[in-house]
Amino acid sequence: MSAPLLDASNLDAFYGPTQVLYGVDLEVVAGGITTLLGANGAGKTTTLRSLTGMLDTKGEVRFDGRSIAGRATEDIVRLGIAHVPQGRGTFVRETVEENLQIGAMSRRDRAAISADVERVYGYFPRLKERHRQQAGTLSGGEQQMLAVGRALMLRPKLMLLDEPSFGLAPLLVQELFEILRALNRDEGVSMLIVEQNAALALDLADHAYLLETGRLVMSGPAGEIRNNETIRRSYLGY
Repeated sequence: MSAPLLDASNLDAFYGPTQVLYGVDLEVVAGGITTLLGANGAGKTTTLRSLTGMLDTKGEVRFDGRSIAGRATEDIVRLGIAHVPQGRGTFVRETVEENLQIGAMSRRDRAAISADVERVYGYFPRLKERHRQQAGTLSGGEQQMLAVGRALMLRPKLMLLDEPSFGLAPLLVQELFEILRALNRDEGVSMLIVEQNAALALDLADHAYLLETGRLVMSGPAGEIRNNETIRRSYLGY
């Protein structure tokens, strides 16, 4: 079994004085895809924000063998964690290509950055067609592709994706998830995915966690959870 790339232990998180995560233990193995499932308000987005230093936390978080608990978000990003937030976070007045260049701001290897822009276009040909277009004029699906492409410009070891299918037409969702699968398979990018579409996420992932009001209530191989009718009905609603 692969070693954990990301390992959170007894993680608590707080919005001011209010505790929102309670003793969360989770890991993402190197080269794996893990999904974090739960109802709205369960704490899924909060978990991703906690792992990237955006909230006050207690507990331990280790990435690639080193502690990152309490470190600044920018430092965590430089270590190789790319966060694709819900709502995409596109720089709407900049062009598609400028958005990709912004994704590589922490890098200095200009020739490699140019090569990586073309690499992103290889995964997302539609972005290449629109490379001079203002990002704010793209469709929702194209903006989601741009958000993933911008994250790839970091050359991340781990991608945290928050509701990547949100607001997308089914065909675009299928296309996007096939690209995520290819990134994992061909480039070894590990992923932690928060996703409301549980069936879709479980088909992609190796391992799954179920979160309920800030507490983990279940974890296991994604296939087992997908095939367990009681779990599906009780926790996943399908």
